[in-house]
Amino acid sequence: MDEQSSAAATKKSGLPKLPASTIWMINFGFLGVQIAFTLQSSQMSRIFQTIGADPNKLGWFFILPPLAGLIVQPIIGYYSDRTWAPKLGGRRLPYLALGTLIAIIVMCLLPNSGSFGFGYASITALVFGAVTVALLDVSSNIAMQPFKMMVGDMVNDDQKSYAYGIQSFLSNGGAVIAAIFPFIFTAFGVANTAEKGVVPQSVVISFYVGAAILLLTSLLTIFKVHEYDPKTYAKYHGITEEANSTGGNWWSLLKKAPKVFWTVTLVQFFCWIAFQYLWTYSAGAIASNVWNTTNAASAGYQAAGNWYGVLAAVQSIAAVIWSYVLAKMPNNHHKLGYSISLALGAVGFISVFFIHTQYILILSFILVGMAWASMNTYPLTMVTNALSGEHMGTYLGLFNGSICLPQIVASLASFGLFPLLGNAQPNMFLLAGIIMALGAASVGFIKETYKA
Repeated sequence: MDEQSSAAATKKSGLPKLPASTIWMINFGFLGVQIAFTLQSSQMSRIFQTIGADPNKLGWFFILPPLAGLIVQPIIGYYSDRTWAPKLGGRRLPYLALGTLIAIIVMCLLPNSGSFGFGYASITALVFGAVTVALLDVSSNIAMQPFKMMVGDMVNDDQKSYAYGIQSFLSNGGAVIAAIFPFIFTAFGVANTAEKGVVPQSVVISFYVGAAILLLTSLLTIFKVHEYDPKTYAKYHGITEEANSTGGNWWSLLKKAPKVFWTVTLVQFFCWIAFQYLWTYSAGAIASNVWNTTNAASAGYQAAGNWYGVLAAVQSIAAVIWSYVLAKMPNNHHKLGYSISLALGAVGFISVFFIHTQYILILSFILVGMAWASMNTYPLTMVTNALSGEHMGTYLGLFNGSICLPQIVASLASFGLFPLLGNAQPNMFLLAGIIMALGAASVGFIKETYKA
């Protein structure tokens, strides 16, 4: 390419305004992906304790999903930046199709971890469960990352907050649907208990239905969205066509990352540790505090598992409503909204430690949902506003480390913290609340930047 054509290629025409229907289609498959993630996060602890996992060893199982995300998402970003396969969908969509296919298969296997005759608390059953969880998270990460990238690829700055708002709405909507599945199926007469070491049918069927929804919503995005070809993408983003096919060394990109990338990562560190403990210990903490049982085979424990699903739905509904409030805040109040939301979440976490009535826990999870809304709204907005279109996928994959690394740290630390706090799952919520409060305080270090 000569200098004149190179200059023409880098002359930015700006991303066009997209119809609302197109933005919805770009994000629609996120509904199914989030159903998969929520079933995993809300039911993992229940599944593993049902098949015989020691509560003090749960951290080993919860390390696998973030470890998968830490490795997989930058790889998907790196290679999808360099991919153009129009017959397979384009740049990001082929990876969505691959991740969806694997996730559907694994979603049918995971809840059956105790149904293949391996035996209660057997190494074989626990390893099978651990492997399927890892595969589910790998495939869900492969399927999820394209949605984040397509917003960055195709949506202009004026519509970006709307696009991420739609993504947040579908994400939390999927979380609500997935979280209440076991509760609803139990209400319709599906068995919520099973023989020792076997996961109840209410959970198994929830995963089957979730897999079907994932397939349908992903196919809708795959067939309805048409990505920009490399020449058009380069023109709209003001880069050369070769910009995404050369370079992209992870270490080099991290060294050149805007400051906001790192300050938001600091906030994320505290936030995701807190949520890792929520996902790990919620079912056990609620069973202990409200149903006064630590026996994972008891009807009380399984009822607590269902109630946590309802509370997770409450959290997601609260997040949807609070996201709307945050979207109405002016840009110069982003940090204020972020900090207040995380502080309210800290109060919600701490309150779980003190509450012994199931319905009052609804208030706790409303507050947790407010924190969740800000975590899904502000970090990506702040970071993508500071990035150009060059190596967008790789940068977003690397930024996923700010989600995955804290979860790995939390799980490893739990091996010492859980016994230190009396081997009591409710105590972990007190710790999580304090950590979330540190996240709220660290928002003050963020200085937002915007690309020209």
